[in-house]
Amino acid sequence: MGVHADLLERHRAVIPPWVGLYYDEPISLVDGEGRHVVDAEGNRYLDFFGGILVTIAGHRVQRVVEAIKAQADRMLHTSTLYLMESHIALAEQIAALSGIPDARVFFANSGTEANDTALMLATQYRKSNQVLAVRGSYHGKSHSAIAVTGNAAWSGTTFSPFQVTYVHGGYKLRSPFGHLPDDQFIARCVDDLRDLLDIATAGNVAAMIVEPIQGVGGFITPPDGLFGAMKEVLDEHGILFISDEVQTGWGRTGENFWGYEAHGIVPDLLTFAKGLGNGMAIGGVVGRKEIMDCYPANAISTFGGNPMATTAGLATLEVLVEDDLQSNAYKVGAQLRNGFDHLAMETEQITEVRGKGLMLGIELSEPRTGKPDPALTGAIMEEAKAEGLLIGKGGLYGNVLRIAPPLSVTEAECDEGLAMLDAAVRRATSA
Repeated sequence: MGVHADLLERHRAVIPPWVGLYYDEPISLVDGEGRHVVDAEGNRYLDFFGGILVTIAGHRVQRVVEAIKAQADRMLHTSTLYLMESHIALAEQIAALSGIPDARVFFANSGTEANDTALMLATQYRKSNQVLAVRGSYHGKSHSAIAVTGNAAWSGTTFSPFQVTYVHGGYKLRSPFGHLPDDQFIARCVDDLRDLLDIATAGNVAAMIVEPIQGVGGFITPPDGLFGAMKEVLDEHGILFISDEVQTGWGRTGENFWGYEAHGIVPDLLTFAKGLGNGMAIGGVVGRKEIMDCYPANAISTFGGNPMATTAGLATLEVLVEDDLQSNAYKVGAQLRNGFDHLAMETEQITEVRGKGLMLGIELSEPRTGKPDPALTGAIMEEAKAEGLLIGKGGLYGNVLRIAPPLSVTEAECDEGLAMLDAAVRRATSA
C-alpha cells in the first residue's frame, strides 16, 4: 500500500465523511516553495489553488518564515488579555488599508469566525435578527455562517439564528435577468431588492452580507457597480453593508486591494482571513467605530490576534506591499484570462470564463443543453493533477474550475500552467 492509500484509510477511520477530499486518489502535500508543492510520494505540482487562496505570497516565503521562527523563539502565545505589539501594529495597518474612517479591528482565527463576529455586531447594532444575503453565497461553516450561505451544497441545516432573505447577485449566466446589458441587469436586481424589502422582511433589517466575488460559488463576478447601486437602497433604510473579503482581499483581484472598491462604496464592516497569514490561521473584522464598539458584554479572544498569527500577518503584508503583488496579479491575471478565453473558443463545453486578477473561474456545461457538467469538471481536475497542476472547483452545481495561484506567480509559470490545463481539458473532453 502506498503512502497516500495508507493515509486515506486512516483518514476514513477517524474523520467524518463530510470533510471533503479532492481527487479519486487523494494526496498529502508535505513540502513547498514558491508556487510549487511536493506530495508525500515525491510528486511535484504547480500550485494554482494555494490551499483555497491562503498561500497568497507563495510557499516558504523567507521573510514570512523567518518572522514566524523569530517569534516562536520568543513566545508562542498570549491572549487578548495582555497588550501585544504585533496585534496592535497589524490592526493599525489594516485599519489604515480598509478605507473605513476611524476604523476598529477585531482578530479571529478564520473567515468563518470573522463573518460570525460581523453578523453578531451588525444585529446587535441594529437590534434586529433580519439579514440579507446573496444567492449562491458561502460565508463559512459555523451555525450563523451557514445560516447566511445561499448555496444548498454547503448548507447542511435549516436551523438559523437569523431571518434571512436572499437577494439576486452577479451570476448573470443563469439569472432570469442575465440576458440584459449590465446597466439593466443592475437595475432589475435593485428593483428586486426593493421588492423583497417590502414583501419578505418586517422592516429594520440589520445588514446585507456580500462577497464582492463569490468564492465557493464559482468565482461569480458581478458587474462593477452592482453592490454600489444596492447599497444606495440599503442606506435609505439604515441597513449595514458587510463586505466578506476573505477571498477577494489583499490585492487578489488585481485592479483593487479590496473587492468592494469595484462598486464605488465603503462598507460598514469588512471581514478578512486566508491570505493575510499566508498559511497561519488568522481572520478578523474591521469596521466603523460605533458599530465595533456596540457589543455590550465582556469579550476576549484566546487565540485571535495571537503573536504567531499577527507576526505572520505583518510579514505577509510587507511582502504584498513591498513586492507590489497586486500589480503582478493584475498583469499575470490578464495573461491567464487571455489563455483561458482562447481555450474556451476551442472547447464547446466551456460556457463561461470569468473573474478578476488571480481569481478566475471556468464554468463547464453540456454543449447541447447548457446543463451544468460537474462530471467533466472533476475529470479535468484529475487530468490536471496528472499533468502536475493543482486547481480547485466550486459553483452551485460543482461545475466550475477555480484557478487562484499565489500572487507572486511568474509569467513563465502561467505559461506552464496554461499548457498543463490545455492538455487536461483536451484529454477530458475527448474521453
